[in-house]
Amino acid sequence: MDALTLKPGFVTLEELERIYRHDLPVYLERSCKQAVDHAAKQVAAAAQGSEAVYGINTGFGKLASVKIEPGDTNNLQKNLILSHCCGVGKPLERETTRLMMALKLLSLARGASGVRFELLLLIEQCLEKGVTPIIPEKGSVGASGDLAPLAHMAAVLIGEGEAEFKGERIEGGEALKRAGLTPITLGPKGGLGLINGTQFSTACALVGLFEAWRLAEATLVTASLSTDAAMGSTAPLLPQIHELRGHRGQIEVARSMRTLMKGSQIRESHRTGDTRVQDPYCIRCQPQVTGACVDLLRMAATTLEIEANAATDNPLVLVGEERIVSGGNFHAEPVAFAADQIALAVAEIGAISQRRIALMVDPSLSFDLPPFLAKDPGFNSGLMIAEVTTAALMSENKHLANPCSTDSTPTSANQEDHVSMAAHGARRLSRMNENLSYILGVELLCAAEGVEHRAPLQTSPSLQKVIGKLRESIPKLEKDRYMAGDLEDAAHLIRSRALVSPVDDQPIITLGVSHAAS
Repeated sequence: MDALTLKPGFVTLEELERIYRHDLPVYLERSCKQAVDHAAKQVAAAAQGSEAVYGINTGFGKLASVKIEPGDTNNLQKNLILSHCCGVGKPLERETTRLMMALKLLSLARGASGVRFELLLLIEQCLEKGVTPIIPEKGSVGASGDLAPLAHMAAVLIGEGEAEFKGERIEGGEALKRAGLTPITLGPKGGLGLINGTQFSTACALVGLFEAWRLAEATLVTASLSTDAAMGSTAPLLPQIHELRGHRGQIEVARSMRTLMKGSQIRESHRTGDTRVQDPYCIRCQPQVTGACVDLLRMAATTLEIEANAATDNPLVLVGEERIVSGGNFHAEPVAFAADQIALAVAEIGAISQRRIALMVDPSLSFDLPPFLAKDPGFNSGLMIAEVTTAALMSENKHLANPCSTDSTPTSANQEDHVSMAAHGARRLSRMNENLSYILGVELLCAAEGVEHRAPLQTSPSLQKVIGKLRESIPKLEKDRYMAGDLEDAAHLIRSRALVSPVDDQPIITLGVSHAAS
């Protein structure tokens, strides 16, 4: 079985995406153990001392002034976990939960949390043996840590809560038993170290990023097909135009589209004699819009890679200084901003795609394509209502793209009086990406029909491969038929990267970010 060995502080987005997409065991480089053990000793000493140290020998939040006796500190941590298991809603997807667990492992392994190394080993073993906590998706405001979701994860480690094991949802203690694992007794700071942190929000935002990036790749393919279907000019793709502006994403999108469309007979057929001076913006400004979205996704990726490598609980143990200090690294404002950036990019990719669809089905705009791309229009409606569906999805994504990071509400008796709302800001990305995959799927169907209408002229060899892949599962629309299945299949092709794979020898864009902590 393949496995990943991770170096805390230096984990890349590529490694994190492998954890998400593949059911891999995850292990830490053992070089981190020394710092973890040192911090745990400092916390153990503080728990026995007379000086109040937040969360170690005191209560939590507004109850931080309540001193806890040394003999009660372990029970304090257990009570913390159980009392914070207040999540509601449907369970988080298994893949996202495993990524969240890996992120928590990486954060604790920085050696600033003060938990015992045995706790890290148990998380490793749960990932290896497939014990996956059931995490309700709602309940975090993204500050003071993703408290409720992380508490549900922590509950399984102490033999409480619920977990999925070999496809069955069972009690957490039973899942550990079946996997041959033993629940852990939390030491001082063990519970607080587990639930303080941004790992739920960060995992959900990373999943949103990974899926959005696949859709950004796919939109280059569908946009290129649509340009040929509409007999759009490729002059706006000239490299000199984009170099004069200088934005990386814009330059790369234009280059990718030029390469994907190279050798198109359709394009050559109207290179001269075309009376249109300029195409509508959805054709002419594709590099500017999609390129800006690509740049926005890269900015979000930078933030999330840094966050994935961060120590984000409280208090933190400064091993070199022999100090335990309270701070606010649990506040997920950077993640909230990143999630909002991803949401904006997803919404705009869908908005311009929907306008290309509208152009292709509108006989007054589509340059000699049949109305709604229908055979025998009037008797057949073709892709008329598929376009309406994309308008609905586009509008929904516009609403969902409204920022979450600008919202806040005081919690915990006003002790936690400003919060990030990163958790639901990140969770909404899954819904938005699903909507976008359907929009791009419909664009794929429309563009393929439009290109095939241009026969005997053909599109480029690269894009012919894409249409060939599409036609393996979805036949041409010779007459009206039940369309819902076609839309599902087309969206699946978009999400699965099946359209990009045939043209992988072409310079499809890459995320190209590495900002792991030093």
